[in-house]
Amino acid sequence: MNMRLEDRAAITDVIAAYAHAIDRRRWGMMEHLFHDDAQFQFGEIVGDWRSFVEQARALIDPCLATQHQLGQLQFGFDGPDTCHTETYMTAMHTVPPGFPMPDVFPDKGVIYSAIVAGRYVDRFEKRGGEWRIARRTGLYDWREFRVVEGVDLSDTPEGASGYHDERDPSTPVVARWLG
Repeated sequence: MNMRLEDRAAITDVIAAYAHAIDRRRWGMMEHLFHDDAQFQFGEIVGDWRSFVEQARALIDPCLATQHQLGQLQFGFDGPDTCHTETYMTAMHTVPPGFPMPDVFPDKGVIYSAIVAGRYVDRFEKRGGEWRIARRTGLYDWREFRVVEGVDLSDTPEGASGYHDERDPSTPVVARWLG
């Protein structure tokens, strides 16, 4: 039983590190979260994990901010080295005017919030003693666009909001994923 708890903790760490990597734009972390031959599918984004990272960067980098909240997590172990998981998520995106991918987030001419709720359905495999994602399928449950005030943090004092580089105070927390 203790081994199963350790496996669940290791898998949960990978899922949380993925959300961190997306939100802080730490794209180099992905190589530590996916197996080399991992496959990815989420809406129009389909292919291996490396092509996913390229497509995700094109979508996420133009956003002013993102935050992925993770919810309930289910585990379905299939032997000692395979685990199927389902993770609920809500992803908030601060979208600027002129967003370059209007088929994903329309250009509303103002800064707005795009909220996407869905699930990650993953196949994890333990190879060389390490759990990583072998296949990720992302599913949309709903999405909403909200034009609201205060979404843009550009007038926030220096150090009062997060960064997308090593200045972010979380850097020591994720050092093991950074290489």
